[in-house]
Amino acid sequence: MTNTAQINEAGTGNMENVGNAGNPANVASSARGTAPADGPAARSPRVNFAQAAPKAFKALIGFDAASREGLDPALVELVQIRSSQLNKCAYCLHMHTSDARKAGESEERLHMVAVWAEAAHFFTAKERAALALTEAVTLVAQGGVPDEVYDRAAVHFDDAELARLLALIFTINTWNRLALSTGKVPGTDER
Repeated sequence: MTNTAQINEAGTGNMENVGNAGNPANVASSARGTAPADGPAARSPRVNFAQAAPKAFKALIGFDAASREGLDPALVELVQIRSSQLNKCAYCLHMHTSDARKAGESEERLHMVAVWAEAAHFFTAKERAALALTEAVTLVAQGGVPDEVYDRAAVHFDDAELARLLALIFTINTWNRLALSTGKVPGTDER
């Protein structure tokens, strides 16, 4: 997967206001990369992070790209989907379920990600270990990362893979927070 997904996640390439440019609310929100005030989410204009903090944005893209190296692309999408579900980030959830479908992921498995522990037979032991770690890290304030969860992941990933998996979980949590706090609208990732 290219970094285009993250570029759009963070606020560039957003075309949802094309055709409504004459409306002052739409002009302001278009400049910021968020929904217009009278748009689908009726949000006030928010900062376009990529434009306002380009060094931080580029650093996040680099961190994200480095985290993916050597990880199975299907696993990457499952982790990103689960974190986005937990964080209630519809923008990222739409993006990553769409990416997973395009990469050949089954609808059946996509529907089971939210209940992966109860639908274990849909996922490999390695995927289940990654999903458990994703939940623990994403919800870290609710009880840390239990040794049992970490140890299960360590059985399936060598140290370098485990470090990249953790980095992937860190980055998707950051992308979720960026999309939520800047008011990104699901389905507007014009890739």
